Amino acid sequence: MYRFLLTPRWLAAAALAVVASVVMVMLGNWQLRRYHERHEINTRIDAADSVSAVNLTSVLAAPTTTGTAGAAPGESLAWTKITVTGQYDTAHEIQARGRTVEGDVGFEILTPLRLAGGAAVLIDRGWVPAPEAGALASPVVPAAPTGEVTVIGQIHLSESRPAPVEERDGRLDTRRVNLPRLAGELPFPVYGAYVLLTTSTPADAAGFTPVPIEHEDAWQNGGYSVQWWLFSVMPYVLLFYQARREAAENTAAAEQTPAGPDPLPEEPARAPALDRVAEADRRKAAKKAARSMDRVEEADRRNAARSMDRVEEADRKAAAVAARKASTDTDGSAG
Repeated sequence: MYRFLLTPRWLAAAALAVVASVVMVMLGNWQLRRYHERHEINTRIDAADSVSAVNLTSVLAAPTTTGTAGAAPGESLAWTKITVTGQYDTAHEIQARGRTVEGDVGFEILTPLRLAGGAAVLIDRGWVPAPEAGALASPVVPAAPTGEVTVIGQIHLSESRPAPVEERDGRLDTRRVNLPRLAGELPFPVYGAYVLLTTSTPADAAGFTPVPIEHEDAWQNGGYSVQWWLFSVMPYVLLFYQARREAAENTAAAEQTPAGPDPLPEEPARAPALDRVAEADRRKAAKKAARSMDRVEEADRRNAARSMDRVEEADRKAAAVAARKASTDTDGSAG
């Protein structure tokens, strides 16, 4: 019943189902990895207040070249709580415009913190509202602490899609905090991630609103992984359904086909020479019979024609006699 599964068409369909299923399983596994990565990020965000800060230089590679950013950390280090000590360089302060906090548009202020080795890490000191002059006008920024400052904060990965950098009212102005792009505007090496400030010693000036940290939507990736795994079973279900359907159609067609007559017994094989002789004899007999039939038919036609001629001649003679007799009778009556 299922021998058709060994045909090239069905073997190709089975191979395609296996490939599709494997791809879907791999996509599900990738979504599961994303779930674990985002779950770990959320765990670091939630645990930031309770865990001890680690030194920045122990988790981030120090940059060495001016005008370029250091190696970017992976997502496994995002929002790690760190501590770092240095001095603020307010001459190269950066304002990131178009930032929204609780529905209000303003600026995030990033000030380079120069470390003992000469490199700097950008410290996001917080958010300030846009001035009344408009969202493009430079904001009023509280002054940074002077002297040696110890900062505690969380690692923020560099933002993608670099935006143009301009100088406005003594600060670098940009839309995106893209560290490779900003490093080209600064005269010192820059670390490959920046720090979202939580506290500092001495304390920073009042006037900043803490930048909120949003949790990752890990459960969405978890749902996608289950979804892909369920999808991976569908090619096999569809293949099984189609196989059952075709088997049922083949069975129904076989039951509706009427049984044919019993096969005739095979004639014994005859020698080719005898076949040719018999065929020649048949052809001669057929020609002879045809000629005899033609002669008989020709004789019948001739006899029929002669008989017809004699009948017609007798009719003409009888008609002539009748005509003469009618004429004689007419003449006698007239006299």
